[in-house]
Amino acid sequence: MYLCYVDEAGNLDCNLKEPCADTRAKAPIFVLTGLCVLDHKWPKFSGPIDRRKESLRQQIFHTKGISLDFAGSELKSSWIRQPSLRARNPFLANLSPDELRGLVNLCYQQIGLAKMTIFAVIVDKRKLFGHYDSAKLHHVAWELLIERVENFLRERHDKHKVILIRDDISVQVNHKLAEKHALLLASQASSGLKLDHIVEMPMFARSELSNGIQLADLIAYNFYHAFAYNKPNYEYLRRILGFVYNSANTAPSKLDGMKLFPPDSELKAIADQIEKASLEASVGG
Repeated sequence: MYLCYVDEAGNLDCNLKEPCADTRAKAPIFVLTGLCVLDHKWPKFSGPIDRRKESLRQQIFHTKGISLDFAGSELKSSWIRQPSLRARNPFLANLSPDELRGLVNLCYQQIGLAKMTIFAVIVDKRKLFGHYDSAKLHHVAWELLIERVENFLRERHDKHKVILIRDDISVQVNHKLAEKHALLLASQASSGLKLDHIVEMPMFARSELSNGIQLADLIAYNFYHAFAYNKPNYEYLRRILGFVYNSANTAPSKLDGMKLFPPDSELKAIADQIEKASLEASVGG
């Protein structure tokens, strides 16, 4: 069984004529990412992160007298990147720059050690037809993501199934996603692909309790940053490109696990550069 942790970056607001309600995400793009790992490799991935966090929590308790529980040591991309948000978090605010950098690096190192595979869907909202709203946008992104996961399982691990694990946001949001997921599995993807390897329903887990969802959040921002700021060589994206799914049946320069939608987006130039960077990184390795 595969576990696929899913998270997003950007927002689902399709009304680009009005100022974006979320001032932290001004670029007109939405990113949905998946991070897959075999269930028996999950302890190898999550265990070292849990132990490092516990060591840091104990250090904070002994030096600052602040007691933090497991959920109190959550990592979010926005918290890590923005000093004002980091200062409000008792865990991150009490880590030195080296300690924070070491913890983040440990998370990234686990991708390779646990042989994890990455998938990403990038949606350019400027190119969507007028009938798109937040629900339609999320439906399309979710479908494109699980198509890529399905193709990965068919090619690499045909006897395995995969269960998707999503951040537990609210009962209403979870219900809508489960409904979309059920409709897709009951029929098939728009492309005609049958989703035979996807388990019936996604699981919902609180992000503060899941290192997998926290790492998926970091990965989603890496893709968001590269496309939003035209930085295909973004350092944190380059370090994970070697783990993005690529079929053995396509050119080495193509990243099958990364999908830009719609395909006529002006962001294609950035996607092409990212694929080129992926090939260069692979040759260099």
